[in-house]
Amino acid sequence: MKPKKRVEQAYRLARERYAALGVDTEKALKTLSQLRVSLHCWQGDDVRGFEGGADAPGGGLAVTGAYPGRARTPDELRADAEKAFSLIPGRHRFNLHAIYGEFGGRKVERNEIELRHFRGWIDWARQLGIGLDFNPTCFAHPLAADGFTLSHPDRSIRRYWIEHCQRCREIGAAMGRALGTPTVTNVWIPDGMKDLPADRRGPRERLLEALDEVFRKPLSPRHNLDAVEGKLFGIGAESYTVGMHEFYLGYAVSRGKLLCLDAGHYHPTESLADKISSVLCYVPGILLHVSRGVRWDSDHVVIVNDDLLAIAQELVRGRYLDRTHLGLDFFDASINRVAAWVIGARSLLRALLFALLEPWPQYQALERAGDYTGRLALMEEAKHLPWGAVWDYYCAQQGVPVGEAWLEEVRAYENQVLRQRQ
Repeated sequence: MKPKKRVEQAYRLARERYAALGVDTEKALKTLSQLRVSLHCWQGDDVRGFEGGADAPGGGLAVTGAYPGRARTPDELRADAEKAFSLIPGRHRFNLHAIYGEFGGRKVERNEIELRHFRGWIDWARQLGIGLDFNPTCFAHPLAADGFTLSHPDRSIRRYWIEHCQRCREIGAAMGRALGTPTVTNVWIPDGMKDLPADRRGPRERLLEALDEVFRKPLSPRHNLDAVEGKLFGIGAESYTVGMHEFYLGYAVSRGKLLCLDAGHYHPTESLADKISSVLCYVPGILLHVSRGVRWDSDHVVIVNDDLLAIAQELVRGRYLDRTHLGLDFFDASINRVAAWVIGARSLLRALLFALLEPWPQYQALERAGDYTGRLALMEEAKHLPWGAVWDYYCAQQGVPVGEAWLEEVRAYENQVLRQRQ
């Protein structure tokens, strides 16, 4: 039997098995096809950007490994991203940091960046029919070297970063307007201290005031959506993080912003999945940065594990997909960078499909009836349903390689393109 026929036959059997439990696989696949995952530019070049000069990202970030083929130019990064998109089912998005503008070899201060520096990215996204997301870059800069940006005690330095973030919002809105889909512009800063601070209050009050300045100008949500992102700690900021989760939760609630939840930005014993229904009682939506921390915020490539499945299940069972913006956030230079994108995106989509295929309305009905025995039993049985056959069918339907066949294309791209880069 030909591979395509085997995939279709396996899907028919799986569809029948799911139908017996009241699950419509076609409906699940339609929902999955409408979801957009934003691939992060910084996986393709190890968070270096195109300003020139610095090899290390700074700001508490660290990228390990020296796998050959790092993108060195915008064209190379776009080519790599296109290859990744071609191996991921569905139509998705691309997420840019401000240091990834096309500056023509000239030094441009970050508080002077303009839309023209990102025209090439907009044209590329339009050709692919995808949306763009955007981020101010408040690290890897002399004015961030002491560990403070928007909360800096020096008013002039604080003003510099405020102006940078203001310009990024304007650029994000222009991207959204040009592409017909709103850009999520996410503000994250690395501000904090390595050792115990004597004043925790001052930097947070300065950050609050600075953020209000950043967001002072109203922008249409049809073009730009503002998000703020907290963190537990960073390298060199182990003892005190100005913008911790509680700070930004309060800010997002009081200012009506999206709250960014990053899977690596919490204590290892905390469940990000459990936070989703809590914060969405109060904020209009969330930006979800899907990462995989190993012992700390180490930004490993996303895989299908219990943490990822729990996040996907919470989004589906809570009916939060329409209030969630999905994005990847990791950087691994120890493996093929294109493969890292593909593994991460396919894993997230697989986990979402698993959650969409669960008979979760039955779980909730059993729970409401107080039948916790039946709830647990059905949850366990559902883990062994043939969801892999549905995933294979979806990939074939979307015109991307089924199973591990995508790796052959990445290997060929590595030999023909990546290894030619010096």
